[in-house]
Amino acid sequence: MRGQEWRGHNELSGVVHGPSVQAGVVHGDVHIRTGETAEQQLPWQLPPAVRLTDRTAEVERLERHRALAAQRAHPALATVSGLGGVGKTALALAWLHGLRPDFPGGQLYADLCAQAPTGPVEPAHVLGSFLRGLGVPPQQVPEGAADRAALYRSLTADRRIVVLLDDAATAAQVRPLLPGGSNVTLVTSRRRMSGLALEGGYQVHLEPLAPEAAVELLAATLADDRVANQPDDARALVGLCAGLPLAVRVAGARLAARPQRRITTMVRALTAERGRLDALAIDGDHGVRAALDLSYQGLPTEAARLYRLLGVHPGTEFGGGVAGAVLGAVGAGIPTGSGADEGPDPGELLDVLHDANLLIDIGEDRYRFHDLVRLHAMGKAAEDESVVERAAVFRRIADHYLATATRAERAIDPRHPLRERSYGPGPVVTEDFGDGTRAALDWLERELPNLMAVMRRARTTEERDISWQLADALGPFFLRRKHYDAWHTSHAEGLAAARELGDGPAECRMLTSGGQGELGRGDTARALEMFEEAARLFAEAGDELGYARTSNYRGLAHQRAGQLDEAAELFEWAAVELPRCGDLRAGGLARLNAADVEFARGRLPRAAEGAAEARTTLLAVDDSYNAARAATLLGRICLGDGRPDEAERWLSGALAVLREVAAHYETARALDALGEVAELRGQRELAQGHYREALDLYVGVNRPGPAEGVRERLRRLDEGGAASAEEGGAASGPGDRGPGDRG
Repeated sequence: MRGQEWRGHNELSGVVHGPSVQAGVVHGDVHIRTGETAEQQLPWQLPPAVRLTDRTAEVERLERHRALAAQRAHPALATVSGLGGVGKTALALAWLHGLRPDFPGGQLYADLCAQAPTGPVEPAHVLGSFLRGLGVPPQQVPEGAADRAALYRSLTADRRIVVLLDDAATAAQVRPLLPGGSNVTLVTSRRRMSGLALEGGYQVHLEPLAPEAAVELLAATLADDRVANQPDDARALVGLCAGLPLAVRVAGARLAARPQRRITTMVRALTAERGRLDALAIDGDHGVRAALDLSYQGLPTEAARLYRLLGVHPGTEFGGGVAGAVLGAVGAGIPTGSGADEGPDPGELLDVLHDANLLIDIGEDRYRFHDLVRLHAMGKAAEDESVVERAAVFRRIADHYLATATRAERAIDPRHPLRERSYGPGPVVTEDFGDGTRAALDWLERELPNLMAVMRRARTTEERDISWQLADALGPFFLRRKHYDAWHTSHAEGLAAARELGDGPAECRMLTSGGQGELGRGDTARALEMFEEAARLFAEAGDELGYARTSNYRGLAHQRAGQLDEAAELFEWAAVELPRCGDLRAGGLARLNAADVEFARGRLPRAAEGAAEARTTLLAVDDSYNAARAATLLGRICLGDGRPDEAERWLSGALAVLREVAAHYETARALDALGEVAELRGQRELAQGHYREALDLYVGVNRPGPAEGVRERLRRLDEGGAASAEEGGAASGPGDRGPGDRG
């Protein structure tokens, strides 16, 4: 079970600040600031463009469609369909990159994964990524797909952007991802997207390259005079590749690596390879399959092994650390756990695969397969590796992600007591993501789709322990970045895995940490149900400490529901029992929670006594952050009791600590109260400054209740009025806080 050690730092989330805030978009209770932003804050997500050969006519058709849509002040929506490997994405990237001067608002990109082994990506997931790319803080991303789509349209209505939706499965998958305003959206798909006709979709179907263009592409790939000297053989070769750019590039890369080999040698080999293929060829096309088979056969032994083993990876992209994990060897500067033997350098082997056009380099030591190549690699793994070896490779991949996620977990929340992780026989390769909390959060953010894919795959294997342990490691990340949909899904997977394993302690950890996610999503009833189930399991196991910790969690759920009597009883009991069970810090947090309830009830002396006791305990266990939260409560109590000077001392001391750890919500609460102090003293400009900063932070962490209270005080000050502490409302109600605010 995750204990009280999770509490405290949940508001360490990144608020995106633009240098000039000029306007705002309001959607429901979410207020997103818009206006001029710095260049580096705009989303430029398109992958790099690749060489485009003989697609002038298609580009001109797309450009005419865009111009016509612009004349009519309509959005420009186009679809590019065609065979796998025909160059749909290359065409899309070439055209959209050229539009950047006319669309300075950014570029959004999503791989919709129609051909992925795990199935197409849900639109809600893509919308969450798009909203974060547009500057929405993670905790402000709405929970439901409909709300996300509405906010996305609002944010793009007056913004000049282009959107690439790559490898779409259906029109239904695409529709929620269409931006608002007169923007440009391009969709690529194996299928003709006639279902988008009602949205104004303009269809371009891409045919294979004409022989002359395919020969030109081959010449560019070889970068020597063989095509000029052997024109007939060159035409024969591109004919065997069926004019598909992917096949031409793969065949050309193999020839380029052998500058003395004649093209006719490749023609003979490719002819023989196509002759042996059967009806199981990828997408019914022999050209790409034959080219990939020949390229695979020509790889060095270790590069070929890496290629097929990467086919076991369940995600769509990966970093260099994964290559080290699948090989089970040290290399390319990747640190590993004990037990690894020196072996081939994964970085050098990745270069070999990239040079062979089998991998796409997407920057920052990250790679992805073309979907046809990924299917080919999976097939080779099935042919050339035993079931046992493929299972061992998946375990090494899973261990790589688990070990690195656990390292990130420690960096984010070093106070959290870790349960021992269970790894396979190894070696365990851990990626170096840098130092500090931000680096850890960013690594988890980037790898979240892979972590979720590993978690889902593990549930279908004998590696179920991976599912709950990965969910466990992601807990501190979810508390800060607020990916509530992934939080819900991961802990549901982890809970099911723990139950299948019959692992009671793991089940309790999934119930308590998953319950915090439900509390954050606003499902208080479900959160309380999960906390009570954990309490029952702890009681049955005779785990007094675990049971006492769940009392604190249950108290938070009751407090969120406005049931203060029930909350107070649970907090008071936990404040006594937790220290008795050896957890002084959790006891101090329970005491702080109890004091907060007393303050909400208007019982100021009891609230002050409890907050002071909590602060003393928390300082004694070196928890300066939560001690500062206790100081904030003491300041608010003094303010409510008409002692502004004493309130200012408490609040100013707390503010210094809270700013240092970037605890935005708690910082806002301290500033809000300091604004009240300044207002009582008649210091109007100082009060306005505190309120404005508090409002900015409240909006950033999606706390609409306190934000509206601050707006009202600012309006009153603008009208020349003043307020007493009681009128100002510095004390926010229990419904205004997120999971874990009160430990």
